[in-house]
Amino acid sequence: MLNFFFYCAFYLTKITFLYKDKALFNRKHRQRFLSIVALGSLIFSSIYAIKELRLTEVYTAYFDQSTFIQKEYVKPQAVNLQFPRQKKNLIHIYLESIENSYFDQANGGYMKENLMPDLMNLAKEGIHFSSNNKFGGPIQTYGSSWSVAAMVNMSSGLPLKIPMDGNSYGKTGQFLPGAVMIGDILQEQGYNQTIMFGADADFGGLTSFFKTHGNYHIFDVKYARKAGLIPPNYNVWWGFEDNKLYEFTKQELTRLASLNQPFNFTMENADTHFPDGFVEPDMPKLYTSQYANVIHYSQKQVVDLVRWIQQQPFYKDTVIVLTGDHPSMNKKFFENFDPNYQRTTFNLILNADFPNQTFSTKNRQYAPYDYFPTILASMGVKIKDERLGLGVNLASSQPTLIEKYGLKKVNQELSKNSCYYNNEFVDEKWAKK
Repeated sequence: MLNFFFYCAFYLTKITFLYKDKALFNRKHRQRFLSIVALGSLIFSSIYAIKELRLTEVYTAYFDQSTFIQKEYVKPQAVNLQFPRQKKNLIHIYLESIENSYFDQANGGYMKENLMPDLMNLAKEGIHFSSNNKFGGPIQTYGSSWSVAAMVNMSSGLPLKIPMDGNSYGKTGQFLPGAVMIGDILQEQGYNQTIMFGADADFGGLTSFFKTHGNYHIFDVKYARKAGLIPPNYNVWWGFEDNKLYEFTKQELTRLASLNQPFNFTMENADTHFPDGFVEPDMPKLYTSQYANVIHYSQKQVVDLVRWIQQQPFYKDTVIVLTGDHPSMNKKFFENFDPNYQRTTFNLILNADFPNQTFSTKNRQYAPYDYFPTILASMGVKIKDERLGLGVNLASSQPTLIEKYGLKKVNQELSKNSCYYNNEFVDEKWAKK
């Protein structure tokens, strides 16, 4: 405001600068000079605004129309999903910010020393889909780059495209009411379902998400307090830390298995969340970087949990899916990375029962939404044409959308406005009464 005042005063004043009785900078010269400065400032501020405020993306998201999703989306309710006679339990563990770059360079990572040795050894026992011939994973596509969006992609085969901040969605009690998700499908098949994390489920609209798509039992920090598992005022990290999360997981899995019905248990850990992760009291300090120490300890905790599950009677009928939710947002940890190195999230499926036993797991170009049909297929579910949502069952010979169209084309189309997406998935006319 002060700059504007001086600008106007300098522009309108009649003062003339003289040198040896000659006018050097009269009002006309001054106004011409200030007009050029103003025009330059306008151009610079416009370029800055477009870049920093991502106005091009905003325009694309609201005004540039695409029919790509309408053309490529395969409605789950229109697909013949054939479940096996003996239904498999599903345990899906979302690993906060766990990516393949944490492996050593010899195994496709970026580290000099492998930060995830236990997870690498566990991967030898299951199926891992890679974007290269080592450890690789899905390419992050539009609408998949934060935790809630990752869950939407992997559960429904859709990107999360909403007209607001992603973590503010779902407050009306509805969450993509027109979408069909894994929870909806498994609920119809008689599954008991639980979602567990140490945070508050109301954050990011997760209460609405899991209540309206499968009527999950929600085990979050509020539930833990109410059940007397932690003190009423307990609040560590996002709610309660992962050490407690894994103990509660064992209790909940034991309860679900005792019900003598198939179950779907989903959870997400949180100790590896940016900026530097949460330091558990018994965490060894092997590295100078706190984040590296947290990553190393967290992956061991996860593997210890999986080893416990494998010792339980219910494991023979259970598929375990481990997926990194999205690449880490810890900018400092990655500041010296080669920009040409492609960061991808970890994935592993244990005890899978894919109907098709002939498929390639290496050099697949795929997105997080491809996990939707792949997870169902890993449970022995036969999917007509191997497609569901925007996803393709990776345990098949069908090309993914990225393999078919290329990443640039897919991202361009997903970033555009889609009336079909808004009408078919977001519109609350589909809300369950």
